[in-house]
Amino acid sequence: MLSNLLDPIRGARIAHLIETDGPGGAERMVADMAGELAAGGCPGVAFLPENREGWLGRELAAVGVEVEHYRLERPFSPRCVRELAAAFRAHRIDIAHRHEFTMAIYNAWAARLAHVPHVITMHGSRYYAARWQRRIAMRFAVVSSNGVVAVSQDLAAHLRRDLHVRDKAIDVIPNGVRPRAFQNPTLRLELGLAPDDRIVLAVGNLYSVKGHLQLIEALALLPAAARAHVVIAGRGDLAAALSARAAVLGVSERVHLLGLRADIPNLLADADLFVHPSLAEGLPLALLEAMFAGRAIVASDVGEIGRALTGGAGLLVPPGNPPALAACIQRLLDHPSEAGALGAFAARRAASVYGLDSMVARYAHIYGNVLRRPAGARRTAS
Repeated sequence: MLSNLLDPIRGARIAHLIETDGPGGAERMVADMAGELAAGGCPGVAFLPENREGWLGRELAAVGVEVEHYRLERPFSPRCVRELAAAFRAHRIDIAHRHEFTMAIYNAWAARLAHVPHVITMHGSRYYAARWQRRIAMRFAVVSSNGVVAVSQDLAAHLRRDLHVRDKAIDVIPNGVRPRAFQNPTLRLELGLAPDDRIVLAVGNLYSVKGHLQLIEALALLPAAARAHVVIAGRGDLAAALSARAAVLGVSERVHLLGLRADIPNLLADADLFVHPSLAEGLPLALLEAMFAGRAIVASDVGEIGRALTGGAGLLVPPGNPPALAACIQRLLDHPSEAGALGAFAARRAASVYGLDSMVARYAHIYGNVLRRPAGARRTAS
């Protein structure tokens, strides 16, 4: 099915550019999409920052995508722009696709120098809006682009308002994932939990915006009889602070920080609930993986999450509200039949709306439209 949808752009050489290479949602999306496009006959080259973690580079290499590294030595680097433009020409790039603010700006300049059409995807942060200089630079990137995509309606609305661009200038393409099979779930054994202990799983890097502190505070509001354990898969600078807060609240024995994990499907298989307590978000891949796995979900109503869970695919709570979070967790732990129904509906909705093939096909449609335009044609966003 996807192979047929890629026929109009088969053979096109696509550059994928992103400013980070650690494990995260945007990076996971880049790896998945670049791999699918390469497998479908659209060879790609990923441009990643040098001397970083290397996680994304390894993921891309594993799916057959060539990786190049760029040097960004200072906030403003004409040298980086020239090197990217030269690399586009050397690799005979047909279209450059960049992700997030920094590469949106640099790639806009580099693509102009190399006479390559370019597309932007923004994944969920408005940090470009914090300073007027960033807004001007971001507007330049958007206006000069051949296509701009936001992963959520909420982010698209912010971009239109912040940058003063017309509605049709921003397309919305939700993230998509491919369901990953699990072997034998081992989380309960790993943590030494009893059969009647309940696992409340969260997946996400340990940043304050992910709301893990509020999740721990919600755990402290649950009665001991609930036997709930909060398990968080992710790494980040807040690990010590989260552990300290759990100690103050007297729930240390029921908070488990797993660090970075590659076996998310196995963790989901052992979870009783999946909780995504973010304070701000686009459309998190971890949430979509939980939907595909058929887990009951409690999540903050931010970004695209409310739309993803519409119709009964999960329970929504206001962001930053531990009592509301605790109440919904308790509700589903007390009513396993409701939790099961929510999980089953979530799995059906994920399969119909949030598959990786659907996401890639929609990007391929944009690529095709861009490549069919006469050379030099620009999309006017203002």
